[in-house]
Amino acid sequence: MAHTPRKRFGQNFLHDHNIIYNIISSIQARPEQHWVEIGPGQGALTEPLLNEKVRLDVVELDRDLVVLLKEKFRHYPNLHIHSADALRFDFSSLAEGGNKLRIIGNLPYNISTPLMFHLLDNAKCIEDMHFMLQKEVVDRICAAPGSKKYGRLSVMMQYHCMPELLFEVPPESFDPIPQVTSAIVRLVPHQQPPVAVNDMSKLNRVVTQAFSQRRKTLRNSLKKLVEEADIAALGIDPTLRAESISLAEFALLSNLLQE
Repeated sequence: MAHTPRKRFGQNFLHDHNIIYNIISSIQARPEQHWVEIGPGQGALTEPLLNEKVRLDVVELDRDLVVLLKEKFRHYPNLHIHSADALRFDFSSLAEGGNKLRIIGNLPYNISTPLMFHLLDNAKCIEDMHFMLQKEVVDRICAAPGSKKYGRLSVMMQYHCMPELLFEVPPESFDPIPQVTSAIVRLVPHQQPPVAVNDMSKLNRVVTQAFSQRRKTLRNSLKKLVEEADIAALGIDPTLRAESISLAEFALLSNLLQE
């Protein structure tokens, strides 16, 4: 059953068997683990996962692909297919008996960031996540302070989880061929937050404001939120730019807004 990739769904189907092998080797799936695959497409990763004897739920938006998957994998009792939008799907509903979910997906580039944050809202029931993303996005997620790639996405994702770039994936590994290089990232939610934050909305506010004018110093970019003297009192140099400020320092700044 042939399926034509749909641009509106951001479909680029993985077909490189070497990359598929590398992904399956990296994730170390084990029998009886509960896996969730987002955007399975035509099942390039679905089949090897099923053959590892895991319990597998897949979430697919394209109804034609749902029909294809049901036919292709009809003989696998360990598969449950959900015809749904991953951005609105309640992933916590799949977790049972305290067993955490392992998540995997080749995420459409246009929804990757909001989808990751949606999943992190359910982080308590997730063991880890492995995603195929634009390499540029992975670089931003993993970036350290001082890097030009370090920004709001770096700070907020690193508050929630430990990121690790596993390997790059060339454009020719997909059909149709995208115009960008992809990469596999592993995200492991923190058991405990790495820094003390009193109010997540205020952390997000400070980080967003600081990076919205990233060429400005903190005393200028945050002047509507925090006094320069208060920034200095925290031991943070007000003449620094946002890209030089660590997650721990952003946490201190956001907690200052409580007063």
